[in-house]
Amino acid sequence: MTSGVGIAVGVSLEPIDAAPWPEDLVDPDATSDVEPLAAWLPRRRTSAESASLLQQITAAEAQLAALKLDLVLDIAAERPAPADPRPGEARAADVGPPGTSEFALDELALVLNTSRTAAVTLFDQGHVLATRLPATRAELATGRLDWPRARAIAAELGRPADETDPVIVAAVEAAVLPVATELSVRQLRELVRRELAARDAEAADRRREQARKAADVGVRNLGNGMSELTMLMPHPEARACRQALDAHAREAQAAGDRRPIGLLRVGAGIDLILRPWQEQPAVTAHLTVVAPLGALTAGRFLADGAPLPAAFRPSAGNPAPVGEVDGEAVTAAHLRELLQQLDALCPGGLQAPTGGRLDLAVTDDGGRLLAVLGRGELDRLATRGCPSHPDGTCGCPLTGPPPAVDRYSPSATQRRFLTTRDRTCRHPGCSGRAAWADLDHVLAHGAGGVTDCSNLCCLCRRHHRLKTFAEGWAHTLGDDGVLTVITPSGVTRISRPPGWRVLREPPAPPPAPPPPDEDPPPF
Repeated sequence: MTSGVGIAVGVSLEPIDAAPWPEDLVDPDATSDVEPLAAWLPRRRTSAESASLLQQITAAEAQLAALKLDLVLDIAAERPAPADPRPGEARAADVGPPGTSEFALDELALVLNTSRTAAVTLFDQGHVLATRLPATRAELATGRLDWPRARAIAAELGRPADETDPVIVAAVEAAVLPVATELSVRQLRELVRRELAARDAEAADRRREQARKAADVGVRNLGNGMSELTMLMPHPEARACRQALDAHAREAQAAGDRRPIGLLRVGAGIDLILRPWQEQPAVTAHLTVVAPLGALTAGRFLADGAPLPAAFRPSAGNPAPVGEVDGEAVTAAHLRELLQQLDALCPGGLQAPTGGRLDLAVTDDGGRLLAVLGRGELDRLATRGCPSHPDGTCGCPLTGPPPAVDRYSPSATQRRFLTTRDRTCRHPGCSGRAAWADLDHVLAHGAGGVTDCSNLCCLCRRHHRLKTFAEGWAHTLGDDGVLTVITPSGVTRISRPPGWRVLREPPAPPPAPPPPDEDPPPF
């Protein structure tokens, strides 16, 4: 391996048959040319040798997990909260740990290249192990207790707002650690709860009340056009809801519906919640067609039953066409089905959904947004043509990004262009919707930054506050909309606009204009 920073762990990974092991287990400069660790082992191993190595790796992973938690706490400790509160109001969920900057966890998320939620979880686990469960942390650091079991103990004994006496927590920890590795993770969590209830009779009641207050409804995107609707509620009510849905599904099945029982349960739930037999508000949509410039002359786009233009046909260098609905990618066939439901398909192609809007987003071959036009704007440009070359053979661009404005607030056309380009908050890893985001000057307006699309991007309020108030951060925006963010610890992350892609080969030249007719008609 190339030279780098080596991390020593206390577990001895004994080489088999004198196979050499790399000195550096962790190398930040490693490239794809570096051989995987498996290449350092003999190709033929007995099952006993493989089992021994797996156990050593599990112990090493535990030690690395303990080290990782320590490093997380080290970074947070170096980001103290400012003496004076920052202007504006931060949500309670955005505030950092006590005495720590509200932006420390955002930095950890970029350092670890993970979500802020995952960074918060990791910090909480490290904080709990360091302050409430020192014995568990010590077992983890030596590799005697694996990370999943240490995490399970921390989850049960380190819950937020838990008022359990630290002496009781220590007694429970001492009771479960000797047998922790003999139990499954589920059994271990049950044992922790039993030991805690035996020592603190009110603990279960407090936790049940905390759990009741956390009840909520959520949606999790599973891909393939499907999502999971979750309802966190007391167990008796959850069982009753499941039994009611099953009863409705069994009735439909008895009446002759031969669809799978699971699909019938889901259908019953949808009907009971949405009540389709009652009059409902009309559903509409804002439809944006994103098309490369070269595809605009290739024929009708997604017209009912029409073939896709050549620029939208899948090939080795051109992936299959997809649509996007609330951030979820859908295939062209699925998109056509949704457009039909919205009455947005017409014999000539697309039309604005009833009560909605239809925009055309024009991109180059790399996905960089060039312009956003409404149907009326597109018709006017097509009718007017190039004012400098009325014959229409010049190829001059007729439109582009909205012009800069000489004020702080962006124009309506700039907002439309930027929300189409960015779609979400542009802070690396954030998925907050652009419709709820602020349009922020990357180079501050007060520092001479212009109100132009090349200096504006969508940021949610939390990351807008970070860019404005957090010390040591650097943000730069390229002309192509690529945002580069550098953390105070020197980690660089890139945020590219959705749809932006790196061309693996030069783009094809634009099609040549058709030859003029030799004998034009007399009109």
